[in-house]
Amino acid sequence: MDIYEKIISMAKRRGLLYPSYEIYGGEAGFYDYGPIGILLKNNIENKWREFYVIGERFFEISTPVITPFDVLKASGHVDEFIDEIATCKKCKNVFKVEELKNEKCPVCGGEVEKGKMNLMFETYIGAIKKEKAFLRPETAQGIFVNFPSLYEFFRKKLPFGVVQIGKGFRNEVSPRQGVIRLREFSMAEAEIFFDPSNKKHPRFDEIKDEKLKLVDENDNEYEISVGEAVERNIIGNEALAYYMALTKKFLISIGIDEKRIRFRQHKKEELAHYANECWDAELCSERFGWVECVGIADRSAYDLKAHMKATGVDMRIFKKFDKPKKIRKKVIKPKVAEIGRKYREKAKKIFEAIKNIEIENEIDEIVLEIDGEKIELDKEYFEIEEVEETIAGEKLIPHVIEPSYGIDRIFYFVLEHNYKEIEKEGEKYVILSLPPEIAPIKAGVFPLVNKDGLPEIAREIEKELRENKIMAIYDDRGSIGRRYARMDEIGTPYCVTVDYQTKEDDTVTIRFRDTTEQIRLHRREVPNWIKEKCNL
Repeated sequence: MDIYEKIISMAKRRGLLYPSYEIYGGEAGFYDYGPIGILLKNNIENKWREFYVIGERFFEISTPVITPFDVLKASGHVDEFIDEIATCKKCKNVFKVEELKNEKCPVCGGEVEKGKMNLMFETYIGAIKKEKAFLRPETAQGIFVNFPSLYEFFRKKLPFGVVQIGKGFRNEVSPRQGVIRLREFSMAEAEIFFDPSNKKHPRFDEIKDEKLKLVDENDNEYEISVGEAVERNIIGNEALAYYMALTKKFLISIGIDEKRIRFRQHKKEELAHYANECWDAELCSERFGWVECVGIADRSAYDLKAHMKATGVDMRIFKKFDKPKKIRKKVIKPKVAEIGRKYREKAKKIFEAIKNIEIENEIDEIVLEIDGEKIELDKEYFEIEEVEETIAGEKLIPHVIEPSYGIDRIFYFVLEHNYKEIEKEGEKYVILSLPPEIAPIKAGVFPLVNKDGLPEIAREIEKELRENKIMAIYDDRGSIGRRYARMDEIGTPYCVTVDYQTKEDDTVTIRFRDTTEQIRLHRREVPNWIKEKCNL
């Protein structure tokens, strides 16, 4: 077995991951988190919150996974979120066109028929009048459509950040990489809104000396400080570079091997429709090679502009000048009577939409979209005037930097990068050397033998640990060596053993997972000692 097979076998055996719907034959692209796995996943997500909510002072929101058609049409996902596919006429397997060899089916060599497929899962809202919708492909749009309310919440000051952790859905054409490519997956995304004229980061000096391994769009490789990468314009701006450095720090904190982290810049032809610069944090796998796990993108003003255009809702911010300025500008003056007479109940929305139109030259026609209807207004309905204004500031659409984390892939790499096999007395043992802070179980509690009152004391200690909000497991099955091995395999950093000396002086043995070193502590000291070691 290779490393991936070993990890998936261990994960299933120890309650980390199960193939979804296995009793029905399974379904590609879906995995369940077991009792131990969900604890580890929650710990990874909570560590992410420590970085972004506590450390960066961002706020978290939660929005629906079902997204109306109009939202994703405006964002570009309906038209752009598409893969070219090939269906084999002989064996009926479906592939991405890029997977083909000599335009033939890679499984049976048969002829293929090409087509296109939108990667979003379709659904409907409502029972009678069904409104087309999708399961969201990213959590980001839920943040963007809330921008006016969020801008108010942050007291109209930039920069500010909003995060969301939740499910995303992509109907992958052929998910053949297990937990690396899922159709339903967990994302942790941050959207940080900046003044477009100032993408400097206020805390840039804290990370400017951090070294990153970079591969740029021309495949040039660097090992370089963040500050120098910005100076040499390898990374486009301070804000983007800051969140790349923060990404590296987060990944290392949860147990990812620093030597197996790099950042690869998207080439022009692979940039998402919303991005003008993007770097992927890639992690190295023995089986899969370099795999994208985090995307750090400069989305510019793409999303806010798109939703502003689609809805007419003003997504701009007001930036105050140091001194007021006098300007001359052309403005559109709607002819109220004519518009009211023809468009009646839609007139108010037309006036609002016209207010948001900025022009530099004479125009003969305005095209608006009101409630899904295209409305064309010629000079019968408006006139152009030049006016002089004294302005205290200007309206701008913020730009967005987005770090987007694929939690499931990161979960897998935490397992792979911490998976170790040791041989002892002719037997192979697995140790999952997780950082204590993210280990799913912090302590195993055992009686040395199942008699003489030792189990009762051990159960009391397990109860005390749980009352102190420490996740502990009591285990009295099999030899003490087997119990240690079970705990090592799920990454438990400490084991507490109750023996006959405990009955004499109330001390217990603490065993360290990675070194097998043992110390003795008074049982009353154990909860605080574990809290300190696990940073609880």
